[in-house]
Amino acid sequence: MIRFLIKGLLRDRSRSLFPVMVVAIGVALTVLLQSWINGVMSDMIRSNANYSTGHIKLTTRAYAANEEQNPNDLALLDAGPLTDRLQKKYPGLHFVSRIRFGGLLDIPDEQGETREQAPVAGLGIDLLSPGSTEADRLNIRKSIIRGRMPEKPGEVLVSEDLARKLAVGPGRAATVLGSTMYGSMAMHNFTIVGTVRFGIAAMDRGAMVADLDDVRRMLDMEDTAAELLGYFDDGQYRDTAAVRIVAEVNAAVDNPTDEFAPVMRALRDQNDLAEYLDLAKNMTRIISGVFVVAMSIVLWNLGLIAGLRRYGEIGVRLAIGEQKGHIYCSMLLESVAVGLLGTLAGIAVGLIPAWYLQEYGVDIGAMMDNSSMMISSVMRAQITVQTFLIGFVPGLLSTVLGTALAGTGIYRRQTSQLFKELEV
Repeated sequence: MIRFLIKGLLRDRSRSLFPVMVVAIGVALTVLLQSWINGVMSDMIRSNANYSTGHIKLTTRAYAANEEQNPNDLALLDAGPLTDRLQKKYPGLHFVSRIRFGGLLDIPDEQGETREQAPVAGLGIDLLSPGSTEADRLNIRKSIIRGRMPEKPGEVLVSEDLARKLAVGPGRAATVLGSTMYGSMAMHNFTIVGTVRFGIAAMDRGAMVADLDDVRRMLDMEDTAAELLGYFDDGQYRDTAAVRIVAEVNAAVDNPTDEFAPVMRALRDQNDLAEYLDLAKNMTRIISGVFVVAMSIVLWNLGLIAGLRRYGEIGVRLAIGEQKGHIYCSMLLESVAVGLLGTLAGIAVGLIPAWYLQEYGVDIGAMMDNSSMMISSVMRAQITVQTFLIGFVPGLLSTVLGTALAGTGIYRRQTSQLFKELEV
């Protein structure tokens, strides 16, 4: 019976070609849109986690309340022992210390006098320790435009845009002017050994990256960390696990009202990312639901038109004794075959532009010049296993639903009128 139905579909293109095209177009759009939104959302989460929030972040309560000001006077003390305790308790996480600071980057001339100055947003990370993954996490090596990575204390990287603004390059001396953890003036000499472009407007405007130990010496923050960031070992953010760990750590704090007591936050609790995570979680369902409803209506109309054209065929099948339920089921089987063929074609077609967007992306740098969001200026799609499977939901469900709605007309056929119809 199934082979008979498939032959009928292949020989009568009016019953299969247009429905297959409709399904293929809808599935292709579903696959493309899902991969695009998945890529944008994943990039936003990854960028925020790597550069700012971590999968979880531990700071003092007072630092968390004033985080936008980088209040290093409210930093965590005894960061080393604290990191060791957390690492031992949660072996599935990797904890790193970071220090953010602001100041002036002073570029001297040949006589040692100030030639240029510019505000700089500094980031102290572990660049020189053997086995450190911080440079790879921030993709620094691949982001270097000129020069090289720091190889010894006193060497720093600056953003390419800032370097061009100050007319400096690798090998130039620079002095950072700021304030220490205790409020006194800080001055420290560095050597610029490379320039980087992160592809994130908020970082590229005026970032400087230095080794954590250099920053600690400059700011009088020995064995101190402004932030302890935790990352899952596989690099993927898991919201449920992160929220559970945060609840455990915060519940164990002895004095939760102490402003210097540590407080832990998950990624979703920072940078207003909760709504983005919830949106990303539900977006696939929303996309599938919209296309299922839209294509079901279209295929319902196609089914009604096909039913009118096949009015005589259905009448003959009823006249020779075929049951209405059997005819209805056979039409549903036809719709499954049409939906499967259209889905496979749609997935193949949709993956082509999705792959292009994944490899090359769309540069929106001109729109991000004044943005402070931690998001890449090149937006890319992301093809996952879910991308291959998502098309089957609207592709098969809409065809079956459309045929099911249109096929109810079979049960309204009156056997008493069949011979009159066949005479005509």
